[in-house]
Amino acid sequence: MILVLLVSILILILLISWLKINPFIAFILVSISAGLMLGMPLEKIPLSIQKGIGDTMGSLILVIMSGAMIGKLFAESGAAQRISIVMLSLFGKKYITWALMCTGFLLGIPLFYNVGFVLLMPLIFSIVYQVKLPAIYVAIPMLAALSVTHGFLPPHPSPAALVTQLNADMGTTLLYGMLVATPAIILAGPLFAKTVKHIACTPRTTFIPREMDESKLPSFSTSVITALLPVFILIITSLLPLIYAIPTTLKGVFVFFSDPSMLMFICLLFATWSIGLSRGTSIVSIMNTYTEALKDMLMLVLIVAGAGALKYVFADGGISNALADMLKGLALPPLLLGWLIAAAIRVAVGSATVAGLTSAGIIAPLVLATGTNPNLMVLAVGAGSLFFSHVNDSGFWLFKEYFNLNIRDTLRTWSVMETIVSVAGLAGVLLLNSLLH
Repeated sequence: MILVLLVSILILILLISWLKINPFIAFILVSISAGLMLGMPLEKIPLSIQKGIGDTMGSLILVIMSGAMIGKLFAESGAAQRISIVMLSLFGKKYITWALMCTGFLLGIPLFYNVGFVLLMPLIFSIVYQVKLPAIYVAIPMLAALSVTHGFLPPHPSPAALVTQLNADMGTTLLYGMLVATPAIILAGPLFAKTVKHIACTPRTTFIPREMDESKLPSFSTSVITALLPVFILIITSLLPLIYAIPTTLKGVFVFFSDPSMLMFICLLFATWSIGLSRGTSIVSIMNTYTEALKDMLMLVLIVAGAGALKYVFADGGISNALADMLKGLALPPLLLGWLIAAAIRVAVGSATVAGLTSAGIIAPLVLATGTNPNLMVLAVGAGSLFFSHVNDSGFWLFKEYFNLNIRDTLRTWSVMETIVSVAGLAGVLLLNSLLH
């Protein structure tokens, strides 16, 4: 099965890079061939592909499209330009990457990764065009921070579920996670960004902000409230239940507003008013802006759907279980073993959430038997779940398409950044474990 995984990934890379096949078509071709090589019944391969596309798009379509429309409106209205002007005045060009790293970390705690990614892209691109710095150099620190919070810290789905499954403590895990996350973000963010500063890219024109006279820009407060509305909502819906006992009658309301798809759609409606209609922009003009944003995102959506199809074929074909069984018998320290299992599943199926949750079921008995600190195991598995994002991960394609990179440069930037985050996270967990004993 491991050979099938390697061959499938190689075929995918050759189809896209060498033969110049459209990535969506390449994903479907490789999904079919992988299913055949894994011995899946012919009638089940289409079902896996359809389920992969449906489940992936079901959770992402509103997030991506709403985020794209908000981003386009941010660029067209001047809201992104206003925020970038204030940030530059506060931190200066010299420390802008560190400012973006801190911003990404703070916003990443309550924001789901895909929500944060599409919401912050306009801000990144606005700063890029303001300071005339390479886009990759500016973006990596913020995206590294978003990635770490997604993999390490509750209330994100995988860490929160791991806390429950491993009987860890949410507050302690969050505290330890921040200690481990800080050096990981610094290494994978501002420091790593310096090494890829030379990689040129031309970001998609969708998010290139129009230069406007400062007197015509939205106010800073309006721009920030619009940008941070998802943060405010998620702080209330995610963190409040950890502090207070929410009445049963209100739990449905909290679930509704914290759902990423509904959250982004609500924020889209608010942005339509706050930086559009309230400033005298006609509804026709705003809708035209949204139409242009959707046109530019169509191929990205198809690529993400294709990645979802391949991920499900790998899972249904038994690759993740085969990897887990192979690694489970290794005589390694529990924390390292948890990281290794999550990393292997991540490479195989692409999804950090799937890697984390699959690993939890395998490693939970070992945590109990060996007396391993469950809070640290949550972080070890979370770090492993971020290891080496590549062509079967939707995040890989989001980054590639937003920055208009080729596969080679995406591997040199995004994939290496994710690997640094993962390895640095493991090192931090092992060091903290030694200090606690």
